[in-house]
Amino acid sequence: MKPMKSLGKMSMLAAACICTTAGSLQAQYVKTGGSDATSPLHLLKPDYPVPYEAPSQQKVKAVADKVFAYLDATTPYALLDKRTGQVTTDLSKPDTNIILQTGDYRLTSYEWGVTYSAMLRMSEASGDKKYADYTHNRVQFLAKVAPYFSQMSKVFPQYRNPLKQVLEPHALDDAGAVCAAMIKSANGNMQTPMRPLIDRYMDFISNKEFRLADKTLARNRPLPNSIWLDDLYMSVPALAQMGKFTGNNAYYDDAVRQILQFSERMFNTGKGLYMHGWIQGMEPHPQFHWGRANGWALMAMSELLDVLPPSHPGYAKVLKQFQQHAAGLAAYQSGSGFWHQLLDRTDSYLETSATAIYAYCMAHGINKGWLDAKAFGPAVLLAWNAVSTKVNDKGQVEGTCVGTGMGFEPAFYYHRPVNVFAAHGYGPVLLACAEVMILTQQKHFKLNDSALMFTEE
Repeated sequence: MKPMKSLGKMSMLAAACICTTAGSLQAQYVKTGGSDATSPLHLLKPDYPVPYEAPSQQKVKAVADKVFAYLDATTPYALLDKRTGQVTTDLSKPDTNIILQTGDYRLTSYEWGVTYSAMLRMSEASGDKKYADYTHNRVQFLAKVAPYFSQMSKVFPQYRNPLKQVLEPHALDDAGAVCAAMIKSANGNMQTPMRPLIDRYMDFISNKEFRLADKTLARNRPLPNSIWLDDLYMSVPALAQMGKFTGNNAYYDDAVRQILQFSERMFNTGKGLYMHGWIQGMEPHPQFHWGRANGWALMAMSELLDVLPPSHPGYAKVLKQFQQHAAGLAAYQSGSGFWHQLLDRTDSYLETSATAIYAYCMAHGINKGWLDAKAFGPAVLLAWNAVSTKVNDKGQVEGTCVGTGMGFEPAFYYHRPVNVFAAHGYGPVLLACAEVMILTQQKHFKLNDSALMFTEE
């Protein structure tokens, strides 16, 4: 690079704010002010509420490691004998004193299905085997003890079975997310010990869950013929994974059907957002665009696109719906990087789990070529930076809305509590970490005139 000539006070100060990085000029912030005649005021650093930077691989991994350490310590997978308080492996005869060792979170919940999938993705992104082992160990443990607890229910009919939702699923929440994670963990092994549980879950989703006349998955709560946006994630990823696992296109067809029929009823094309719930016979339907439910919908589409053959007649429609939803969501991101609890109501609180899901899905969309890196990349990094501030020193995720039913007035959503033990935040945060690691490996970014941007370099 040739030496710079004398440029005058303003130009000299501006020149001091430019450095060469990877062969390109990159604008940097200045720390001192001045007058319009003496300083490049456009390079003064704003007072951002969250870090405004492109995160390093090490920083992202450090956040994920912190979350992992907390979850690994607080989610044991073992049986205890209540009489002694000791871990036991004796499954020789039914005994009501044998219980699951309890931790901070339930190993069989849909939230932990998300976490299991996130651990697998984080292992792929980082090359760190401990993340995959976390999932493999726990889902294989569930498969191992399921026959024992099934026998317990037969011998002791009044027994409160800790694996009831695994053995007798009664809602999509019980089945889809854990099933999808088990299929991913099996990694094509058709003889996996988890196969009986996978088949049980899929039988419930495909044959036993209530559906409307057009086969749209639905519930009869809180009112008859209710469609919950959340149920896209509680069904579609499992259907998609089972299609890949078995080669049976009927699973793909059902997954595509759910995306398109939910969207026909629930997607607001003007806003680019989904309503949380839809009740057959209710007109007009109150539209509350709840953050996390929109996240479940976007992630369901993302997981389907991962495995759906591009030759499938529904592929282009699902991809278009994913892109329209991502664009709609991007328009509602707050200046702090978070999204609001009710996406289009800026006086509702900023929520962590939805923000993490959007960071993951948009980053994944860029990494897969479904979304433009230049258009969505800066929003992804801003969102990840925001989420990273919500992981405390213990590795707990703060600012996550607790489990939420369906409401028909705003107060219900505005005042839902947040809690570090809301399990919904942990999988999304790990997913965001994983996909941002991949994104920053594949794409180039820099500060250009103090704005974070992706480049073609």
